[in-house]
Order: sequence, then structure tokens, then C-alpha cells
Amino acid sequence: MQQPRHPEPSVRHPSSLRSSVVVMMHLIAGVETGGTKVVAAVGRTDDPGRIVDEIEIPTTTPDEVGARVRAFLDRHEVVDHVGIAAFGPVDIDPRSPGFGSVTSTPKPGWTGAPLADLVGGRPHTIVSDVTGAALGEHARGATAEIPDSAYITVGTGVGVGALVGGRPFSTTAHPELGHIAMRRHADDDFAGVCPFHGGDCVEGLASGPAIAERWGRPTRELGDLLDRAVTLEAWYLGQLVATVTYAYRPQRIVIGGGAMKIPELLDAVREASVREIRGALGAEHPSNRPDTYLVPPGLGDRAGVIGALHLAAAHVG
Repeated sequence: MQQPRHPEPSVRHPSSLRSSVVVMMHLIAGVETGGTKVVAAVGRTDDPGRIVDEIEIPTTTPDEVGARVRAFLDRHEVVDHVGIAAFGPVDIDPRSPGFGSVTSTPKPGWTGAPLADLVGGRPHTIVSDVTGAALGEHARGATAEIPDSAYITVGTGVGVGALVGGRPFSTTAHPELGHIAMRRHADDDFAGVCPFHGGDCVEGLASGPAIAERWGRPTRELGDLLDRAVTLEAWYLGQLVATVTYAYRPQRIVIGGGAMKIPELLDAVREASVREIRGALGAEHPSNRPDTYLVPPGLGDRAGVIGALHLAAAHVG
């Protein structure tokens, strides 16, 4: 069911109620920062998956984004906590001098940006954007009631979020498996797009920008190049799925992002992951049943912001 995108009057403008008794609505907010857009949403503490107000903002500069997010949050009288699911890498170690800031991102202007400024210093908790998506899917999506899970996104970048017992696997760091080295396909001499590794990592070879530059077309316009593009993408993403499987031993992996909307790609990655793993974890391991082990997001593009809302709700008390 599509979530409502606009608040009910009693939520958005409680001061306009004519009742002599004012009931304070407890609200939380979620902010998902991505490479192309930022999504901010407000929900109720007792029902964090029900969005009552929401905006989308182009990812321009931290100052511009922050001004619009703060103005959005200011429309609501009380926001108890904000969950932030941020593109990264992002420093989530409370003992670090750079805690709460974006680190070595290629996104212009965002390196060192303090994420607390986006929400005007309100109480907040920060995870990576992919961890936020993993939390959203665990709360209401494809990994609900599955304790150990992972989320892979293939879009502007390539990222992985991992949950153990329904919680992020670490409170001081997050995976950066987009930079893991890949075995080259024999027919691939593409130089790659990663600013750090060129074509020596999965992000440099299989991200959305890599697809567009390799083939000279965006992912939605591959046309007669589709089969070749799917073959190469599956070759690299199958290796990534195997790595996530060995490293975290999830019971299920969700794989999403804009590149995964390429026709036939999901089935090709499933087949490639089985070839990569080769039954190494035993006949009963769920990776041998790729149709239920490697699945698309149950929440579509909403997983990140819904995960950020649930993150906020978990820290209200």
C-alpha cells in the first residue's frame, strides 16, 4: 500500500485545533542522503513506518540541503529524534574526532560535512545509507523476522549494509565493500570509474556510472547492448554476493539500487552467485536456493528513509 506523502492537518498544524485540550503528537524524523537526492520524512513514534510528511531534495551542497531539511523539520513542533542514513563513507565512531561527518567521498563539497548540521543539532543517530536500507527491509520488507541479513545497493555507488540479530553489525564502522577487488572478466578491458581504484574494484566496474561510461548509454537505454551488459554485471556482482555471504553469513540478501532495474540482471546475478559459492557452505545453506536467498527490496526505493525512521524510533525512550 502506498504510504501517504502529506500529513493530516492534526499532525502538521496542531496549533490550529479548536479543542481546549491539546494532545502533543510524538514525532520522529528520518533523513536519507543519497548521491542524487535527499529524502526527509516525519512519522509517529508509535508507528515509524507510516510517513505523515515528506520531501525530496536534490543532493547539491551541504549548506543548501541543510537549509531545506531544517526548514522541513521546523514545520513540526516536536521531533523527538532523527535517524540519518547517510551516503559515505561516514564516520559513526563516537570516539573519533570526525564523528558524524562524511569522510572520503567523491561527492563535491561533502567531505568533512557534519551531518548534525543538516538537522539543526536535534538528537540524532547516524548509520550508512545502505545500513538504513537494511534496517527498513528488516522492519517492514523482504527480511522481516530474519535476524541476520544484508543489503547490497548498486547505483551511483556500490554499498553493503549488514545486520546481525536485526541490528547493524557494528556501532563504530560500516562495510565499504564497494571497494573490494574483483577478478576481471576475460572480455572486459574497461578502465573503470572509481576515483581511488579505477577498474580494480566492484564500484569502478559495476556501479551505475561504470555502466553508463563503459557502454556510452545509461542503464535504461542499453538496447542491443543489454545481453553483454548483463553478462559483465553479473560476473562482478556474483563475486560481491559471494563475498558478502562468506563475510557475514546472512540468511538472506536484498539487492537493490538503480542498476538492478536492468531487465534480467537479478536472475543473472543469482546464477553467478551460485557459480561463485559452489556449495562451499554446505548443501543446506540458503545460498543454494538463490530465488529466496537473493531478493529484490520489498520496500522498493523507500527502504532507506523507512529504515531511518525506525532507527529514530529505536532511540526514543
